[in-house]
Amino acid sequence: MTEVATVLAQLAALEDPKIRAVNAKHGDDHAVNLTKLRAVAKELKTQQELAVRLWATGDSAARLVALLICRPKAFTGDELDAMVRAAGTPKVHDWLVNYVVKKSPHAEQLRVAWLADPDPVVASAGWALTSERVVKKPAGLDLAGLLDVVEAEMRDAPDRLQWAMNHTLAQIGIEHPEHRTRAVGIGERLRVLEDYPTPPGCTSPFAPTWIAEMVRRREA
Repeated sequence: MTEVATVLAQLAALEDPKIRAVNAKHGDDHAVNLTKLRAVAKELKTQQELAVRLWATGDSAARLVALLICRPKAFTGDELDAMVRAAGTPKVHDWLVNYVVKKSPHAEQLRVAWLADPDPVVASAGWALTSERVVKKPAGLDLAGLLDVVEAEMRDAPDRLQWAMNHTLAQIGIEHPEHRTRAVGIGERLRVLEDYPTPPGCTSPFAPTWIAEMVRRREA
């Protein structure tokens, strides 16, 4: 049995119909508990070649393992672009962007390209990278220009793109006091995610509430 087949067999043995049902509600199709999936990846350790082969299977659980055992800096920009376009499910997309693309030397080049992409899922990756820069490396970003785009486009954007744009809006308001009043105002006017179900003890993703809570915590 090849190494890929062995990993696929391990993942198949861990499948749980209840987890599949829960994940399906979020657009995901894997059926493996993520703690158990991470344990499989931990045993494998970093293996770039195996990661590439697991990704090529197209199986979502295998792709999640691949993202945990790969070397993010080993991928070219073109490879990462193709992977984002082929990611398929939200969880694979999120892990790819957060665990791999953000650590890549090609992240900024891809961020700029993806922001302008007509595919809303690809564009959402660009906005996720932009949120990262708003917090960690804001120098050179046109924050006012980003707010212009959010104000004009977020309300009617598809769900995943809307979520990513809203994240950027909130981070601008949290991290940059000079733009806070405008960011809060945009959130109040657009009302995006105002009614999002939020568990007790968690902060609402509604930007004005999110901004206010994070600022309060920092100033406490």
